[in-house]
Amino acid sequence: MRAKLSVVMITLNEEHNLARALDSVKWADEIVIVDAFSQDGTKEIAKKYTNRIYDLKWTGYGPAKQFALEKASNQWVLSLDADEVISEPLQQEIQSVLQTEVQIDGYSVCRMSNFLGKWIKHGGWYPDYVLRLFRKDKAHFTAATVHEELIVTGKSGHLKGLLLHYTDPNLEYYLTKLNRYTTLSAQELLNKGETAKLTDLLFRPSAFFFRMYFFKFGFLDGVQGFLLALYSSFHVLTKYAKLWHLQHHHDPVC
Repeated sequence: MRAKLSVVMITLNEEHNLARALDSVKWADEIVIVDAFSQDGTKEIAKKYTNRIYDLKWTGYGPAKQFALEKASNQWVLSLDADEVISEPLQQEIQSVLQTEVQIDGYSVCRMSNFLGKWIKHGGWYPDYVLRLFRKDKAHFTAATVHEELIVTGKSGHLKGLLLHYTDPNLEYYLTKLNRYTTLSAQELLNKGETAKLTDLLFRPSAFFFRMYFFKFGFLDGVQGFLLALYSSFHVLTKYAKLWHLQHHHDPVC
């Protein structure tokens, strides 16, 4: 007998992504969406696919994803972000898992990301294996505000089909996300007792750029590869600059 599947997703102002993502999993038995009080048309789009929609005050990625997981009612769970799409081959593999008495408790999938209209194949971005399909009773998300982890106890496996990640359609979107993520990351580092020194600001960003662009062959991805390495190094700089600010000032960073 085929096991049932719940898809879980957290959202915040994802009207430009959501329909594409949900179209790719409309074959699932259940879709659970946890929304952080979106101000755009996210919830209206979500209602076309499911009635399992919950509002949750934002306290971080980890707590939101764990809340969504707890709302899932089926044995197997697929965790999907709003800017991701399940490819046809991956769907077929997932269906095969559901139809078989497998001894695996969690599956990683290969994610390929689209940056400014190009599928990125280098720079350390591909292949990018992420744990997404798992048994509910064997898994939980860590409570981290950002960079949360999915912990699965038991045996793990891999699926070959691609998880398509439409990460950054334009630079405005990327920079807005960069600002949000670096604020959360800086606060997380501060909570762990880490500090930012001048050497961090001087050397970490440039080392990150050279590793991503040259050592991991980011230059083979053309202009997008250069911009991705450049802005990724700026991400590192901004994160440590915000950490430095938090160390020396009481007002929050933006």
